[in-house]
Parts: sequence; structure tokens; C-alpha cells
Amino acid sequence: MSIEVRNLSKQFGTFAALRDVSLEVHSGELLALLGPSGSGKTTLLRVIAGLDVADAGQVLFQGEDATDQHVRERQVGFVFQHYALFRNMTIFENVAFGLRVRPKNVRPPDAEIRDRVHDLLKLVQLDWLAERYPHQLSGGQRQRIALARALAVEPKVLLLDEPFGALDAKVRKELRSWLRRLHDDMHITSVFVTHDQEEALEVADRVVVMNGGRIEQVGTPDEVYENPASPFVYEFLGNVNLFHSRLHRGRAWIDGIEVDAPEHAEAEELAATAYVRPHDIEVDRVAKDEAALAARVTHVLSVGPIVRLELIREDSKDKNPIQVEISKERFRELQLVRGDQVFIKPRRFDLFPNQIH
Repeated sequence: MSIEVRNLSKQFGTFAALRDVSLEVHSGELLALLGPSGSGKTTLLRVIAGLDVADAGQVLFQGEDATDQHVRERQVGFVFQHYALFRNMTIFENVAFGLRVRPKNVRPPDAEIRDRVHDLLKLVQLDWLAERYPHQLSGGQRQRIALARALAVEPKVLLLDEPFGALDAKVRKELRSWLRRLHDDMHITSVFVTHDQEEALEVADRVVVMNGGRIEQVGTPDEVYENPASPFVYEFLGNVNLFHSRLHRGRAWIDGIEVDAPEHAEAEELAATAYVRPHDIEVDRVAKDEAALAARVTHVLSVGPIVRLELIREDSKDKNPIQVEISKERFRELQLVRGDQVFIKPRRFDLFPNQIH
């Protein structure tokens, strides 16, 4: 089932949680709403679910207006961050709950409920825990049970609010891989909220980056990471180095390095900022050309196959450290230690003219 929101706005007192937000969720896709606290992602999810009412705008399911429908009529499954399982019920009864409370005329027979619950517990690989209680399960197991309960009522849309936020890093990583595989098997239209960039990029078909109640960018994980639409997206999605720059008629000067900038051919003496990912900076012991910048190693950190270097430009007014990532093999070739001088050159960068306030 497809979902469309049109021009949604929502105020909480003087705080604008959503500002004229429009978005389409394709049928069968897994979409991530990503952003910092207060960006509007959870409010958008709750408006889609019918748990909150927007001040303006529409919500459509499969092209039909659902704006005024009650949450029960929208046929959505909702998974909360803190599980919301009933502590006095067994795991089996927790999953069966949504089916047992249906009106009598649409409630499945007991035998059908039993079969459906057992099938779902097998699906989330926890059928052996059917007779236990929530307090006897780990956090990861409880979250999988919460997902099974949401799926029990056969929703047309699955909505998840920070589903792994209360779990430790190892369990969170395992569960997001499991969720991706589960979605590939079921193909139910799903929207999940997260502030974890790695989680969104790893699990989702498309990512919606939100900021200040607005959508900054929508795209595949590769699109939003490799081609950020704004400085905010660049800085929010992973580490980035900022270099003072200047633009003039298709040319740019990045800390003294002159480069082509054809996308800014119309620029007339504009101050700008160059955004460079740590892994997009070349490091050498000697300057191979005039476009290399001298720097000194101030810190070395080895993390698995990657070595992270912290550098300082001694000949620059900007004393903010430069973060660089190189392979362990390259690090061994360079044989760097703290205090060594190196020469760096951006391999790839994006330029954004500075905003004038």
C-alpha cells in the first residue's frame, strides 16, 4: 500500500513540528525518517498512524484520503521504542491481543488465532518462548515480539518509532539486519524513525532526512550519502571536514588550492565552504604537486581495517583538526607517527556558498 502526505503542518504551542511537509512512500518499500531530536520525524510518523492530528494537510493511503480516519480504520501496525508489551500476559497472549479484542463479528476463531500467533512467533524465530513472560526475555527478544504483535492484525502499513533505540549496539546491529531480511520476505510498506545514520543507510530502501520540521533530502542511501543536497545533510550523515573556500566564475580556491567548479560558473566572488569526507583525503609523505597542503599528525587511532588520523594545518589560521581515514595497508606504507609532517589533498569535495544572514 502506498502512502502520501500532502502539505502537512503541525504546531505544539509555539513550536512548529512539521512545516508544509509532502512525501510519497512507495508500496512495499522500507523508508527511514532520519534526523536529530526535534526534526519532526516522530510527529510525521504519528500523523501517518492517526495517533496525532495535523493542523493542515492530508494523509492518503493508496490514493484514498485517510486524514479524518480513526487510527483503527487505517490498518497500521505500530511498534514503539520501549516495546509496550503487557507484563501480566504470556508472549503468546501478547501477540494474540490485537486479534482477541476485535469485535465479535470480525474476530477470528480461536483455532485460527492460535495458528496465526504460532506462525508469527516462528517468523520472528521465538516460537520456543510462547509461554514465557516479557520480563523473562532480553531487550532484543522483546522488540521482536512487539513486531510480531504489530503484524498479527495483518496491517497494510507497518510503522516503527525508534524500534532499536533502547538496545545496546551489538543487539541493535543484529536486529536491523534481521528486520531487513524480514521486510524482503514480507514486502509490507514500512516506515521507521531513527536518529542513527548508520541504521538508516544500512536498512532502508530510501532515506528521508529531516531538519526543523522540514524535509532536507529524499533519496536512496547512496544518493543522500554521496550527493548531499545541503550542508546540514553533509554534516549529519557521518564525519566531514570543512575548508574555507572562495568561488569565482567556475573556479574555486580551497585553502589556496585552485580547482575547477563548473557548477558554480555564474558565481561572482562568493565565500563558500568545501565539504570533504575523511576517506576522500589523500595523504603523502612528500608534496607531489602544488595542490598539496602541509599538515602535521597530532593523533593516530587504529580501528579494525581503518586508521584514523587527526591533522593540524600549521600554516593556516584555521586550527580545527582535519580528520582523515586511510587503510591499514596505506598506514603501514607511510609509517606515520605523531608529530610527522604530511601533505594532504582532497580527492573529492562539494562546495556550498556560505549563507548570508
